[in-house]
Amino acid sequence: MTDIPGWYRDRPVLVLGGLGFIGWNLSRHLAAAGARLTVVGRSRAPHASEAEALESSGARVIEADLRDAQAMRTLVRRQEVVFNLAGQSGAVRSQEDPFTDLDINCRGSLVLLEALRVESRQAKLVFVGSRLEYGSVGAESVSEDRPLDPLCLHAVHKLTVEKYLRVYGRLFGLKSAVARVTNPYGPGQPAGRSAYGVVNYLIQLALTGQALKIYGDGSQRRDYIYIDDLVSALMSLGSSQSSNGRVYNVGTGVGTRLIDMAQAIVTAAGAGRIESAEWPALAHQIETGDFVADISRIRHETGWQPAISLEDGLQRTVSFYRAHVTS
Repeated sequence: MTDIPGWYRDRPVLVLGGLGFIGWNLSRHLAAAGARLTVVGRSRAPHASEAEALESSGARVIEADLRDAQAMRTLVRRQEVVFNLAGQSGAVRSQEDPFTDLDINCRGSLVLLEALRVESRQAKLVFVGSRLEYGSVGAESVSEDRPLDPLCLHAVHKLTVEKYLRVYGRLFGLKSAVARVTNPYGPGQPAGRSAYGVVNYLIQLALTGQALKIYGDGSQRRDYIYIDDLVSALMSLGSSQSSNGRVYNVGTGVGTRLIDMAQAIVTAAGAGRIESAEWPALAHQIETGDFVADISRIRHETGWQPAISLEDGLQRTVSFYRAHVTS
C-alpha cells in the first residue's frame, strides 16, 4: 500500500463534521500528515478543546452548517478532498425526529453537492454511510452487493445520499467514494453520547461504576472497528483513484456478541456490572440483529486492512477514558 499520510502533505482538505467523534480523529490524523486542513463544525463551543488542539497543529477551524449554501460554496473552493461526516446520527433518534434527520442528512448533502458542482468539480468527496443501510441480514458476512433494506429513517437517508452521489457523478462528473461503516469505537467520543459508539458509552459507564444495560440476551453480533483503523480507511478512499464511484464496507470482518463485549469491558475497566434490560419498543422494532462486514472489496481495491485487534483497541480506549472520564 502506498504512503497514504504522505499523499496528503500540502494538499487542501476539508472535513465537514470535523469536531465529532469520527471527524475529530480523522482531522487530527490529517493535520499530523501535513494536509492544508479546514475543519468545519456546526458549533465550536461543545468541542472547544478539540478545536484548539487542531488549530495548534495548523488546521483552520470554522463554524458552519452543512445546509448553509453560501458557506458551503465558499468552503469547497480549491479543495482537493472533502470528507462529509456532518449530520445527525442515531437510528432511534431518526424515528423520533424524522424531519430534522431528513433536513440535515439529505438536504444538507444536496447543498454540499450543489456547492461542489458550482465551485469545485475537481474535488473528491468521501461520504460516510452506515451498515444500517443493509437492514436485517442474518449471521453471514455481508458484501456490498447485498440488497439494501433499511429498517430506520436514518439508514434510508444515508442510502438516499448514496443515490444523490451517483446522479451527480453521472451528470456532472463529481468524484466520490462511500464508506459503509460498521461500529466504530475509540478515544474522542463525548461523555454520555450513546446515539452511536456503544462501546465507548459502555466503557464510560464501567469506569464510573455504573451498570451496563444490555437489551435482551446480548447475543447479537457486531463488527467493531477501532477509530484509527476507520480513519486510515477513510484516508485511503480519499487518496485512491480506483475508489471513485465505489461503495465499500469498512469494518474488521469479525463479529463479537454484545454480551461478550460488555464482559470484556468490565474486565478491562476493573469496574461496572452487566444488567439485562427489556428492549425499548421502538429500538426493538428497528434492531437489525447480527452484522459482520465482508471487507474483501476495500482490501483488494485499495490495499487497506484493519491493524488494531479488538483486545488492543479496548485497552487503548479504556486507558483514554480512564484518564478523561474519571479525572
